[in-house]
Amino acid sequence: MSKRVLVVDDHPDNRQILRVLLDNAGYQMIEAEDGEGALAAAEEHRPDLILMDIQLPGLDGYEVTRKIKANPAIQNIPVIAVTSYALSGDEQKALAAGCVDYVAKPYSPMRLLERIKEHLKG
Repeated sequence: MSKRVLVVDDHPDNRQILRVLLDNAGYQMIEAEDGEGALAAAEEHRPDLILMDIQLPGLDGYEVTRKIKANPAIQNIPVIAVTSYALSGDEQKALAAGCVDYVAKPYSPMRLLERIKEHLKG
């Protein structure tokens, strides 16, 4: 059975790019376009990994990640921040919220796949 990756991004084009990338790599993709949808999808589908945008409508990616990490049923799902927030301190904020990794947009698709594979080994 292929690994499931929840992609949380409010831009359909970004989700489409990741859909092609993940599909070609053999992963099953689940989508959410906002923070509340991400929390519901994480609880319902129990993905193996979450790719989390930070700038989302409603709850931002930091808050969604904190809520995931506070929920015993889904707290062990690794969350990778994939965001255009690339200022000094943004990576530390993502890691402090509970993300296991941080990838700034624009990213190298091959590098992102390497990071995904690295975090799905465990």
